[in-house]
Amino acid sequence: MTESIRATRAPVQIGSQQIDGFMLPDGSYRMSQTIAAECVGLSERNARDFLRSKALKSLLGEGYTPAISSVEIESSDQLRGQSRFNALPLEVVCAYWQWQAFRGNKQALSLCMALMLESLERRFDNAFGVTRTLDERQERLTSRVQQLENDLAELGEGFALDDLLRRERDYFERLLRENGIDPWGLPDSNKEV
Repeated sequence: MTESIRATRAPVQIGSQQIDGFMLPDGSYRMSQTIAAECVGLSERNARDFLRSKALKSLLGEGYTPAISSVEIESSDQLRGQSRFNALPLEVVCAYWQWQAFRGNKQALSLCMALMLESLERRFDNAFGVTRTLDERQERLTSRVQQLENDLAELGEGFALDDLLRRERDYFERLLRENGIDPWGLPDSNKEV
């Protein structure tokens, strides 16, 4: 029987959400696939389906094999096997959230945008010698996520409709061109009907 991987748990604050984060004995971080899905308003099954999809390989490269494993949480007051979960590496969690944002999940989009902005801001703060406390960063992230969610809700589906129409037009234009028809050209008056 193989020895299971044991992880230590710590609370991780992501804006207004507090999640359980895990560290493996090798120092790498993991998140449960259930929590990864719940962070963007989806079920664990959605995350599981993503892991089996071609989308993961397209985002992280064809040769990428995620180190997804069942992990046991280290705890002195629990019996063996009581707390196991499927552990996702952080790059898989990021790919999943980005994929959900790409597919139109507004919660995932606002989370990804706020986290990217925080990452850039940290680098700029470092370059300009600006120091912020962790609490300040959490407040800013929470505020950004909420503002982005509000903005996306106000935008509604109006912009999505424009994108859908544009994609449809581009598809039919490409189809016409593939069949030798210039979609924007004038009809040839010399041809017989």
